[in-house]
Amino acid sequence: MSELNKDVVDLVWGRPSSGVSVSIFRRWAQGFVFSESELTALEQFEGGPCAVIAPVQAFLLKNVLFNRESSNWRQMSEEEQKMALCSTLSEILESVCSSTSTGFCLVTWAKGQSPHTSTQTITQAQSQTQDMPEPASSQPPQEQQPTALAAEELGFEQFHSVLHKRTVMSVAHLREEVLSLYHTWRGCCGVLLFLYSVILTKGIENIRNEIQDTMEPLIDPVHGHGSQSLVNLLITGHAVSNVWDGDRECSGMKLQGIHKQACVGFLTLMESLRYCKVGAFLKSPKFPIWILGSETHLSVFFTKEMSLVGPESPSEQARRVFQSFDPEDNGFIPESLLEDVMKALDLVSEPEYVTLVKSKLDPENLGIILLGPFLLEFFPDQDSGIPDSFPVYHYNGLKQSNHKERVEYVEGTALVLGFEDPMVRTDDTPVKRCLQTKWPYIELLWTTDRSPSLN
Repeated sequence: MSELNKDVVDLVWGRPSSGVSVSIFRRWAQGFVFSESELTALEQFEGGPCAVIAPVQAFLLKNVLFNRESSNWRQMSEEEQKMALCSTLSEILESVCSSTSTGFCLVTWAKGQSPHTSTQTITQAQSQTQDMPEPASSQPPQEQQPTALAAEELGFEQFHSVLHKRTVMSVAHLREEVLSLYHTWRGCCGVLLFLYSVILTKGIENIRNEIQDTMEPLIDPVHGHGSQSLVNLLITGHAVSNVWDGDRECSGMKLQGIHKQACVGFLTLMESLRYCKVGAFLKSPKFPIWILGSETHLSVFFTKEMSLVGPESPSEQARRVFQSFDPEDNGFIPESLLEDVMKALDLVSEPEYVTLVKSKLDPENLGIILLGPFLLEFFPDQDSGIPDSFPVYHYNGLKQSNHKERVEYVEGTALVLGFEDPMVRTDDTPVKRCLQTKWPYIELLWTTDRSPSLN
């Protein structure tokens, strides 16, 4: 892999003057490990790799909740964990592949270079066990503990010196290979090996063409957080830097956004702070699973309630179209744009009628049209089809962010109320503020004493 190393390293880690921090590399050098307390949940040992682990967890939950026959989605045998994780990793690799003619890349350890023991010990062990039966354990002896251990002695430079790239040309072959590498994904650096596999399958040049600022690495070299481009790559297959729908022009520059409905969604606390605006393709995914972003971490909110992701109602479509003419999210548009909005929604847009609507929606002649009155005028009394209440769950992979440091889903009930005057008011927590960017009048009743943490 040596000829690709520099390009991959530059793209992922940037070119920090003092080299990649030992502590940041160590935080990322973990595998995909299931929680002992929650058999369908992945654990994150330290801050940083949530940019890969949370999207994988979201797709894993999609497969466990909606593609599995067993009704008890929180129970899985070791064999079921293996199948669920590997089919999820394969699915993400398939989604990023730009062209099947170039095949899929898998980055693994070079033969005999697994970091769990020294190369010499592995070679000796192989020569001694070539004619011996497999141990009773289902795991190879050097991979009994698939944790972040051994990363300290491995080191950044050595890690990149012992990698091997292999290419497979068919989806069937890809799935077989990913399954055969189960212990590699679980072991030391499994998360990074998968990330590198995604990058090389997508193509370095393709990623550079999609990232807005090619100088911004996928992993921040100072804090170790994954970029939005990395999160978008794993969720949508495209490494665009923005979360809005479609492309936008800004000072002659084309800024790329999300181009189609995602399988799993994304909501962010940054929107409640008015730093960005997430578009409908991420807010309204195909399955009711959303990655939640805070300033520093990613967690997952999910439910089995498929009506939450049904087709857009006319009023939801109207809200989305109106807001596309209000990029700064002011809650209003200049009245000069009203005709364009009405045309976009296939409403009657004859000039005389538009003038009549303007006078009705802007009686004080302020020159603006508010979203609320606009929706009430054209889409009154529309039932969204969402139930009044439904069970919800929150996942946070960081041990220290969970009660008693056990990674477990926090259960609750969500109430989605009308905009009149909510009857129930629950705490104003970061999780709720994040969810209010999609459901402005959502209330959450958790079964635990404390609300789940976004961080």
